[in-house]
Amino acid sequence: MAWKWMPPLLLLAWLSASVCSAGDRTDLLNVCMDAKHHKTKPGPEDKLHGQCTPWRKNVCCSASTSQELHKDTSLLYNFNWDHCGKMEPSCKRHFIQDTCLYECSPNLGDLTSVQLGPSVAHSYFPTPAALCEGLWSHSYQVSQYSRGSGRCIQMWFEPAQGNPNEEVARFYALAMTSRAMLHGIGPLLLSLALMLQLWLLD
Repeated sequence: MAWKWMPPLLLLAWLSASVCSAGDRTDLLNVCMDAKHHKTKPGPEDKLHGQCTPWRKNVCCSASTSQELHKDTSLLYNFNWDHCGKMEPSCKRHFIQDTCLYECSPNLGDLTSVQLGPSVAHSYFPTPAALCEGLWSHSYQVSQYSRGSGRCIQMWFEPAQGNPNEEVARFYALAMTSRAMLHGIGPLLLSLALMLQLWLLD
């Protein structure tokens, strides 16, 4: 007789565990990193400089930060782009764009594993995977996804077509939500299944 109540009880337990454990991970979307030169909240900056302008509608950097990171000797990091001799203009352009992404993007949030598509890495470096995964203290991971797949961060994009990194941030926030939900309800379902077996044996 007790087993008749078990299916509705299991369903109720699963639903309540799903709601309680998953949590909406939209807190990872449209946020600035907690770092030295980042704003506390993203917002528009009409006077962004140079390569940082694609982010101007919604950014985590100030106009002065965007100007400073374009200088050969920048006060942001007390760093000189030409510290190893004169840097090639195309190489400098790449690193400035990378710095604009890091300083200005509101779509990196707490994401610790940012994936760059192979086309970005292959265009500048002879061994892209090794270099890519060694940048920024191993913050990047080489991806098999292609540019525009919605799965890897793009440093270069046309602002008129929107920021493709918003879709990437949403995808990974949703993936984190799904993992949290499965991780949170797994032990509960296992214990309920064991209780059901014990109940049926009585």
